[in-house]
Amino acid sequence: MDSAILFVLASAMLLASFVYASVGHGGASAYIAAMALAGIAPSEMRPIALTLNVLVSSLATYKFWRAGYFRWRLFWPFAAVSIPFAYLGGAITLPGTLYKVVVGMVLVYAAWQLWLSHRAGDEMRKVREPAIVLAMAIGAAMGLLAGLTGVGGGIFLSPLILILGWAGTKQTSAVAAPFILVNSIAGLAAGVVAGTAALPGAIWVLAAVVLVGGWLGAEYGSRRFANPLVRRVLAVVLAVAGAKMVFI
Repeated sequence: MDSAILFVLASAMLLASFVYASVGHGGASAYIAAMALAGIAPSEMRPIALTLNVLVSSLATYKFWRAGYFRWRLFWPFAAVSIPFAYLGGAITLPGTLYKVVVGMVLVYAAWQLWLSHRAGDEMRKVREPAIVLAMAIGAAMGLLAGLTGVGGGIFLSPLILILGWAGTKQTSAVAAPFILVNSIAGLAAGVVAGTAALPGAIWVLAAVVLVGGWLGAEYGSRRFANPLVRRVLAVVLAVAGAKMVFI
């Protein structure tokens, strides 16, 4: 990988990991967007994104758990079924063109959600537990999509939890982080078994920068939320990258 491209990519991922970790996410959609704009081959995007996702979501899981927001009852029904489906999705290699279209649509959706995410919910509002069967069905669908695309699924789970009133904003982040973590591990494991998870030598540089950004973002987000303007700038980048993958 060219040193100039690596520098730009690492800088973008540093910012992305901070912003995403602040809301309990791993940042895979932003990493894929950055790689798409940098011209990285689609076959390399998924293993890189999943690897970085594991690192950042691990930090976010710890930080939000330590802050006391994690709820096991909300987490396990989603995760129990999502893990095998994420593994299944990770074992499937979509044709390059189809992969670009699917991931491009995911990025556009992620951009939309990130754009709206400045509207933080009220932590004091009344919440209700989701039905276990419904949560498992949702987890299965999100796990499969996570494995197929290389995202952890949190970008879909978080807004759903908030919209349906199953948790407040920080509780949602505390559940999304481990959900992303287990799905990313499952998807990556499937790629390793299938022989499609080769990583470039530059992964160590990217891993180092997202660890820094993820640690700072999770520390900041477990206490308060990131600047809405930063999220909206990142949302525009995601939308541009998504459009590039779909139409170019």
